[in-house]
Amino acid sequence: MPNRRITDYLNRPPFSGSQDVPHTAPAEQPQPATAPPAEAPGTEDQKKKVLDSITQLGQTNVPQLESNIYCLTIIGQVEGHIQLPPQNKTTKYEHIIPQLVAAEQNSKVEGVLVILNTVGGDVEAGLAIAEMVSSLSKPVVTLVLGGGHSIGVPIAVAGDYSFIAETATMTIHPIRLTGLVIGVPQTFEYLDKMQDRVVSFIARHSKISEEKFRELMLRTGELTRDIGTNVIGADAVKYGLIDEVGGLGKALKKLNELIEKARSGEKVLQ
Repeated sequence: MPNRRITDYLNRPPFSGSQDVPHTAPAEQPQPATAPPAEAPGTEDQKKKVLDSITQLGQTNVPQLESNIYCLTIIGQVEGHIQLPPQNKTTKYEHIIPQLVAAEQNSKVEGVLVILNTVGGDVEAGLAIAEMVSSLSKPVVTLVLGGGHSIGVPIAVAGDYSFIAETATMTIHPIRLTGLVIGVPQTFEYLDKMQDRVVSFIARHSKISEEKFRELMLRTGELTRDIGTNVIGADAVKYGLIDEVGGLGKALKKLNELIEKARSGEKVLQ
């Protein structure tokens, strides 16, 4: 009899509802992982833009506006044909020249604002930028903030109207050569001709005379390690280098005035 009960038990289907058959609850099946809700298109791009704004500009909200004024900045050292060390903050002239060409060709751009805070740099690169700025057919206003030293002076005077901040400075001194210098008369003639190019450009695009500029350039006793003159704010206006002392507000107001004159067909005089 006991053997029969065991046989009946084994012949029953598993997990039967019989009271005398122990049954085990079925193992729970693992639920598939729920995928996170898909983000709306463009969300990742927006996050990346915000992160880039924080990294580059230190702010999360960058104002977006369409303007008829193109702002060009000359910051740090003007880099020419020789690449400067990576720790130097530089403005590469091969970057600036295409921007000026694009501003000239863009019909939406009606004026250019050039902001300078530069220690100078390569003479030929600085003169190239200055010539490009002066040859634009659209009104150009320049603003010197901090400093517009050395070859930054021709760029500062290249526009139709120039401003300098009250505390900004401009250092006027002779040009120099770096690298191999051959001690022959031709070297000094080359330097003198290059100096003439700089002086004549500044005299043509500002109210200072060549004689006065050379006097400031060759003055001794003012700069501790050099000859020349350090001109501050109002003194630059007094000498005729810069047209007016002022900041960003005045510069933009003047540029808008020049744009209105250009719209009405009036000729802008430097």
